[in-house]
Amino acid sequence: MKKYVEMNKQELNEELVKLKAEYKKYQEMSLSLNMARGKPCIEQLDLSMGLMDALNSEADLSCEDGTDCRNYGVLTGIDEAKVLIGAMMENKPENIIIYGNSSLNVMYDTVSRAYTHGIMGNTPWCKLDKIKFLCPVPGYDRHFAITEYFGIEMINVDMTPEGPDMDQVEALVSSDEAIKGIWCVPKYSNPQGYSYSDETVRRFARLRPAAKDFRIFWDNAYGIHHLYDDDQDYLIEILAECKKAGNPDMVYKFASTSKITFPGSGIAALATSLNNLDDITAQLTNQTIGHDKVNQLRHVRFFKDIEGMKAHMRKHADIIRPKFEAVLEILDRDLTPCGIGEWTKPKGGYFISFDAPEGCAKDIVDKAKKAGVTMTGAGATYPYKKDPHDSNIRIAPTYPSLSDLRTAMDIFTVCVRLSAVSKLLATM
Repeated sequence: MKKYVEMNKQELNEELVKLKAEYKKYQEMSLSLNMARGKPCIEQLDLSMGLMDALNSEADLSCEDGTDCRNYGVLTGIDEAKVLIGAMMENKPENIIIYGNSSLNVMYDTVSRAYTHGIMGNTPWCKLDKIKFLCPVPGYDRHFAITEYFGIEMINVDMTPEGPDMDQVEALVSSDEAIKGIWCVPKYSNPQGYSYSDETVRRFARLRPAAKDFRIFWDNAYGIHHLYDDDQDYLIEILAECKKAGNPDMVYKFASTSKITFPGSGIAALATSLNNLDDITAQLTNQTIGHDKVNQLRHVRFFKDIEGMKAHMRKHADIIRPKFEAVLEILDRDLTPCGIGEWTKPKGGYFISFDAPEGCAKDIVDKAKKAGVTMTGAGATYPYKKDPHDSNIRIAPTYPSLSDLRTAMDIFTVCVRLSAVSKLLATM
């Protein structure tokens, strides 16, 4: 088969007729398939049903130090949970606060606290004329939603397979005091599935920001979310690198069990320097008496230790690996011969990033929806939902069944080809 760019007008028109007939066939099936968000499927949720049996009315709900988890107190989380989550995050228990069910909520709180009260004695952001944040793109839409909500100006930074373009990051951070932070998903990034190289992490640690209260918002959401036992990405630990580089306070590191146990019913955590912890707990004391210690204890009793958690994640991988492989197989089968589109091949995480021909993403997503497949909105992976190339589409393979996913991807690739052929014809 010829690549589309090699076809003449007659050949493209013939291809368009075939694609329209195939597309109409799918429309007539009245499908309703949802690939909009990176949600675990039912089979993944079933893996954690043992959580419901980890504690019961006859269980000892006391910690090893005698703390009664049914009562008030323990502001920063029980010790056992700090040990477990610390092992997951590769940080010491003393550098961790255990929160409630959502790391996104912790990130929002962290931005809000900086906005209203400042960071470690610095001027509250709300009292400054201009606040800016760096946003590696494509990136995580919910990160961008937080900073947009607070009226913070977002600046795009290009992502590469090694992580954010550090030449851009270093130049911007060192020259503009209004830049107060950067969003990062450093391992199996959302949406590309990239993991930051050692050099990228070390360059982050060696940043010399103009703003004294600059912070790296390091959302390590997929730290143990590997697809393969024998082929995994590794990430060097950012807090240790920052300490070595003389920047011990520059990072807020976030994680949760949301895609490990039950989303919305897991536990979230923040790891950071002792100075930052003092600053945060001074505020946290006024916000809560403590988070859900019973749920923290439940997770500890269920997993026991980090090895139990890793074994659990291998079960997740067994369920979702075939889905990722199916997506990649269908993209390669249907689009590689046509010479259209580019996509990532992650070793973990929850997403595959697809780049359509420029100017086609919105059209593809719209066509897919009209054929019964709901995708993440085009533009969602950019601040203000404005993809300057109208190209990037986030593919979320985990939630549908394997058979539904295959059908959805068959439809998706038809939509990609339809849009690409129509665009080429419009230029002739």
